Amino acid sequence: MNTSILLVFVLTSLAVCNGFFFGYFSRKWNGLKVTWGINPFNSYTFDSLPRTVDAAISDGFVKISDCGAKFRGNRYIKDGDHAVVLLYDTQGFIAGIQTGIPEGQSNGYPFPGIKSPFVKENGFHYITAYFVDPRIICTTGRTSRQFRDQGTGTDLYIQNGTNPETDSFKVPKLQSELQGTKWTEGKCFPSMGRHYWYDLSANSDCQKQYPVFLMYNDGRLNSFGWAFTTSLTSQRYEHPTPSYFGTFMKQVPQCLYNMGTMSTIHIYLTSTPRLNLC
Repeated sequence: MNTSILLVFVLTSLAVCNGFFFGYFSRKWNGLKVTWGINPFNSYTFDSLPRTVDAAISDGFVKISDCGAKFRGNRYIKDGDHAVVLLYDTQGFIAGIQTGIPEGQSNGYPFPGIKSPFVKENGFHYITAYFVDPRIICTTGRTSRQFRDQGTGTDLYIQNGTNPETDSFKVPKLQSELQGTKWTEGKCFPSMGRHYWYDLSANSDCQKQYPVFLMYNDGRLNSFGWAFTTSLTSQRYEHPTPSYFGTFMKQVPQCLYNMGTMSTIHIYLTSTPRLNLC
């Protein structure tokens, strides 16, 4: 077994034991973490993100825009890094997340064949996910009680065009609801989940591959991520090598082996991603 994968199993087993000891497995989206990794001493590995504006400001995040026409939410970044852009509603509660890819990538990414879900603004191509209905983010927002009861969010919406409300689609929360759709089942990876990729096959065209993947655990959606076929430098990103493609895809597009460096980022909606055992 690959040494890195073995280490993942060991760390996951320890996390599971800890989870059983405290008797805690939450189905509610009770956290927000990003970036998978095997090094527990790396501050970017499974990094917890602030779910309120007050906490974001205390953590060094700064506002880059208010609610606007292209995106819903007041937008914040830390240290000028657009790999993670946090979106908050009018009440200051977490409402979504974005990644911004700088224009002028050496390989031309995002490719014209992908089109949506990228929206261009101020020198970046943004991909956006919302954790609540986009229609409420810049109007009523959520109350303190709703945030306490609902957690990070109620549903996952992916913005798939320039209008955040009419162009966003809701992702099925139950794995069983993916049957009959174009979401293609991938493999289970401990500390991630059961992967699903959109319309994926060995013959897929990497110039058109949808850059969103979903992850289900115990049959429920509790994490997702972005997969970009370009080299991005933020420490938020993971860079899986071709030898790992087969650990989360059942059918690996042959074109991926010729695309060069991939940049991915796992986004977890619970506080205990190491307990994700599919």
